[in-house]
Amino acid sequence: MDPFKKRRLGRSRIELPQIGLGTAPLGELFTKISESDAESVLSTAWDEGVRFYDTAPWYGRGQSEHRVGRFLYAKPRGEVILSTKVGRILRAPVAHPDSFDTGFWSGGLHFDHYFDYSYDGVMRAYEDSLQRLGMNRVDMLVIHDLDWWHRGSEPMVQAGFTQLANGGFRALSDLRAAGRIGAIGAGINELGLIPRFLELFDLDYFLLALRYTLGEQETLTAELPLCEQKGVGIVIGGVFSSGLYATGPVPGAKYNYFDPTPEVLEKARRIDAVCQRHGVPLPAAAIQFPLHHPAVTSVIPGAIRPDQVKTNLDYVRTAIPNDLWAELKHEGLIRADAPTP
Repeated sequence: MDPFKKRRLGRSRIELPQIGLGTAPLGELFTKISESDAESVLSTAWDEGVRFYDTAPWYGRGQSEHRVGRFLYAKPRGEVILSTKVGRILRAPVAHPDSFDTGFWSGGLHFDHYFDYSYDGVMRAYEDSLQRLGMNRVDMLVIHDLDWWHRGSEPMVQAGFTQLANGGFRALSDLRAAGRIGAIGAGINELGLIPRFLELFDLDYFLLALRYTLGEQETLTAELPLCEQKGVGIVIGGVFSSGLYATGPVPGAKYNYFDPTPEVLEKARRIDAVCQRHGVPLPAAAIQFPLHHPAVTSVIPGAIRPDQVKTNLDYVRTAIPNDLWAELKHEGLIRADAPTP
């Protein structure tokens, strides 16, 4: 595959390369990263031809946006495709700023946050992101983490949808109509939310993390067919299932951010064995698999070292025989209805 072949993102006018760079790791998701190492990752990505970058206020509580912006603001703006997110407002901690707990992040900046999907909240989040990025516009804006995992309960999810319906989505539509963004998306980490979003909102795409990978394809039952029917694009995050399909079933590997069950490990072992029989690295199969779906436009793996950027590009370029996909289906390791060559 050509990593930089362009595909149209849903019904929008944006064309994305088949691979971009996800920058949650630059917010120090699992590992602390020095400023020089973060810049080296971004510099390598740029030098290798990567032009699509995805970030968010939540990634390192502003740190990822600062790092991405400091690097990209001096690049030719017409070459950059930049995505960030709305839904959280960052603010200084109310109490004990010197002993702030970054919580989920191993490092990052010392900013508290609150959720806000209202008209004013979306507009403030957008403007705040522009300031952190040093940019006067972004190309794609994503409704972030409006799900049960991050909001904690169905009433909180419903409250977020109500805010969106009562003004937040109008803010996004106003930005799109004014040309200040080119596409509206929603980030999805859980099953069941794609139909709910599409019942209410005119989205261009979903950023689908963890739910259409070599290890998991339940979204093929209803959600991805619905996106195809409505002309809604898909960008894939978490293509390696947060680790297991990058490293293989080694000690310490995570699956969807948690320790894998014995059943999940066994499936990964069997998939890896098929890949080895065909002389294909497991991560190459993982990174290419979702790109065969007609609704999928791009994948955005992250990196914490420059060599990982280069390796991911090599994985996209790796020749994979059709027999590998056929064997995975024959062995019941991927769904029979999964689009493959």
